[in-house]
Amino acid sequence: MSRVVEVRERIELNDKEVKIFNRLRDVLTHFGLDTQLRVAGGWVRDKLLGKECYDIDIALDNMLGREFCEKVNEYLLSSGEETHGVGVIQSNPDQSKHLETATMRLYDVWIDFVNLRSEDYCENSRIPTMRFGTAEEDAYRRDLTINSLFYNINSSAVEDFTGKGIEDLRSGKIVTPLPPRETFLDDPLRVLRAIRFGARFEFVLDEGLKQAASADDVRDALADKISRERVGHEIDLMVAGNQPVKAMSYVSNLLLFWVVFSPPPNVDPLIPEGHDRLCVAYMDAAWKVLQSIGGSFNDDQKRLSLYAALFLPLRQTVYIDHKSKKIPVVSYIFRTSLKLKSSDAEMVVRLHEAAAKFMTLFPLIISNDEKIAEVSWKREIIDVPAASKLRILLGLFLREIKDFWRPALLLSTLLFYDDIDSTNSSFEHSKLDKRILLFNQVEDAVTTQGLDKIWEVKPLVNGKEIMSILQLKTGGPLVREWVEKLLEWQLAHPSGSAEECIEWMRQAQSKRAKTE
Repeated sequence: MSRVVEVRERIELNDKEVKIFNRLRDVLTHFGLDTQLRVAGGWVRDKLLGKECYDIDIALDNMLGREFCEKVNEYLLSSGEETHGVGVIQSNPDQSKHLETATMRLYDVWIDFVNLRSEDYCENSRIPTMRFGTAEEDAYRRDLTINSLFYNINSSAVEDFTGKGIEDLRSGKIVTPLPPRETFLDDPLRVLRAIRFGARFEFVLDEGLKQAASADDVRDALADKISRERVGHEIDLMVAGNQPVKAMSYVSNLLLFWVVFSPPPNVDPLIPEGHDRLCVAYMDAAWKVLQSIGGSFNDDQKRLSLYAALFLPLRQTVYIDHKSKKIPVVSYIFRTSLKLKSSDAEMVVRLHEAAAKFMTLFPLIISNDEKIAEVSWKREIIDVPAASKLRILLGLFLREIKDFWRPALLLSTLLFYDDIDSTNSSFEHSKLDKRILLFNQVEDAVTTQGLDKIWEVKPLVNGKEIMSILQLKTGGPLVREWVEKLLEWQLAHPSGSAEECIEWMRQAQSKRAKTE
């Protein structure tokens, strides 16, 4: 059901926008140009919604963007002002990038300049022949009606050539200017943009738009025609946005999940039908916990936590690469399907592994049972009281995952209780409350024991000193073994000195020598 959105009657410019637009009008006057300059798309939409926007795209009706940028620099030169470099991004019709874009910086704001366009299609080709178009033709070639609005710099007026932009903005609808199938086949990335804006503004997707988005030919075009970098960029904006779960729900409901997050062939185990809905259910759970526990996550931690939650159901799924190595499918999705940073892929895989490890410590924390002090990943611990063993295990774990221990903790709370499924449309309060309680309990245990930032604490005894005590000429496995043992001692004795640590080492080494 759509809602009424407050839309301003006119656009109010800030001081910097006034300076930029005045300067551009000066260029027109100086050269006697009859060019109409129009700010297009998102800037107009956001200003009408009362939001600031620094993404200014200017459309020209009778010249290319780079030609106008050259005129701007000519004017600046004639006025004795500093000129600016002009960047040009070439068109690439094969990837649905139909327009050449010129970009330059004015008053510390990057501005894109592009010509208005119209398109003529040959009978046997989906790649159009470009020509200068009217503002109305250009508006109808935009992705959505709410993005088809112009602000005419020459006349300082908002222009709504489709006659639907302001109406759809006011009623909260995501609609394409032309029939949606035509719009999406022109540039299939618009499917993902429709989803992103629908989620971001919490607008309703038009029914015809949803049918076209999930049609086989549009899904095939999105898979085959759009570069994976562009797909990954849109998905990243969704995950980092204000409504990531709503966006991923749209992706799943429109049958686009495995088009976007395309796995490699021959995965093991096979991905069950409906697994996309389970992925979204895990993200929903993570998002609700995140919303409840407050602001202890920075933006990057939040973004990667949501990715890691989304792919938790795939954490044990692998494929065989060309070197016959087993690789996590999640890594393939990040690196190949989305073309996101390798560091993102590595961190999400690390978070999956860390969550499983962290979870093994929960019984120790929850029960406070000093007799429980052994976990599968760390069988032997130095001879200390059982109460100190939990601090050692927590400390060793935190030194591995460092600043991302809270994201790992969040994921662990999702896995600890095996009650998330894809059948419920939302995450119930009872399931949420126990996870928030668990998160807070474990977080308190870490902070109470003074372990937050423990990875920044330097060892009391370094490798060279160990070699000196053991009278070794070169390092090796024995030194590494003692480094870990001394680190365990340090975690068990947070107030201990280097001298006490070394003395303990000498005594332990002496006992060891007697038993060998």
